[in-house]
Amino acid sequence: MSILVTGGAGYIGSHMVLSLLEHEYDVVVLDSLVNSSAEALRRVESITGKSVTFIEGDIRNRALLDQLFTEHYISDVLHFAGLKAVGQSVEQPLRYFENNVGGTLTLCQAMDAAGVRTLVFSSSATVYGEVANMPIHEGLPTGSPTNPYGRSKLMVEEVLKDLAKGDSRWSIALLRYFNPVGAHESGLIGEDPNDIPNNLVPFISQVAIGRRDVLSVYGNDYPTPDGTGVRDYIHVSDLVDGHLCAMQVIARKHGIGIWNLGTGQGYSVLNMVQAFEKASGRDVPYRIAPRRNGDVAECWADPSKAEHELGWKANRNLDAMMQDTWRWQKQNPNGYNLE
Repeated sequence: MSILVTGGAGYIGSHMVLSLLEHEYDVVVLDSLVNSSAEALRRVESITGKSVTFIEGDIRNRALLDQLFTEHYISDVLHFAGLKAVGQSVEQPLRYFENNVGGTLTLCQAMDAAGVRTLVFSSSATVYGEVANMPIHEGLPTGSPTNPYGRSKLMVEEVLKDLAKGDSRWSIALLRYFNPVGAHESGLIGEDPNDIPNNLVPFISQVAIGRRDVLSVYGNDYPTPDGTGVRDYIHVSDLVDGHLCAMQVIARKHGIGIWNLGTGQGYSVLNMVQAFEKASGRDVPYRIAPRRNGDVAECWADPSKAEHELGWKANRNLDAMMQDTWRWQKQNPNGYNLE
């Protein structure tokens, strides 16, 4: 039996594949390589000494999915594939709905036809929308997400809830991420955007290594301690541990489960800059820029439900996140680009 990892050559997906191999699972990866690199999977294989079955393709391609499920005995699907840049989603909403929502519909149809009904979905804390009081717990209603990326995640959640309600054979986990950062401790795999980074930490690290001149800090007039946005940052290795726990829990029961994956601690943009400077020993010049559309002032998790029901909690602190990020960036100044 194999685990299908969609988007498995991406940042979180590649760390997930590595963890699955270390836990003796067979893995099939489906990835379009739109914002990822096959080099990540080659490095995963070198770290683990194990092989991955890689299929280059899109989750919207039903014929390809049908072929995949026919040729491989899949027991569970970990679904990471999708577009994820908040700013880009504001500019290209239809692209996000087509990829993230349409792609998941096609994937679920193919899974159902193949009799594979165990799914872990990579959701997002953005589904809560603007929340007045922190921390955010799963008992809060989903809100009106502030951008199309978050709305696409909420749409998929609603689809999956209806699917589980309508067909009791499905077992589904909705994992609401906060802000994944860091890299594998080997420094061999990490976050490597194909274009200008849309997330804070890879941008900071690219400034530190000299690939970019200055960090833009979007807004210093939020109602936060230093005026910059506050987020819950979670080490990517802790995040994938949460997926393993969720996959094992839902395998034993039908229906749907919803869990936050975060640390329960908020850090501002300037906190992150200072922590990275400490880890790298390098200055990170920054400039204040106008707020971005779709950004909220603060967002951090109450992760206690995951600890209680999944037996999971984040163990790596901010120093570890920044040290691992810097090790990855220092060893790979141009990311996976080997030229």
